[in-house]
Amino acid sequence: MAESTIEQHPLAGWDKPELDLSNADWQSSSRGRGDVQIAFVEGFIAMRNSGRPQSPSLIFTPAEWGAFVSGAREGEFDLT
Repeated sequence: MAESTIEQHPLAGWDKPELDLSNADWQSSSRGRGDVQIAFVEGFIAMRNSGRPQSPSLIFTPAEWGAFVSGAREGEFDLT
């Protein structure tokens, strides 16, 4: 397999720290459905795919998380 030549650069305006998620307390839905887990770490919310926990996690500030949850409740992300 060829080595990747893609360099990763921080996104412009990215002001989130590199969080150590190795000891995070990952939580699944209370109903046990879905593939998403979240963890509260150092004042941020991390979200990952439980089927691929080694993959990168999304990191949200509390304000971003609130907007995401509000949008989800209002159906903003429904694909139907």
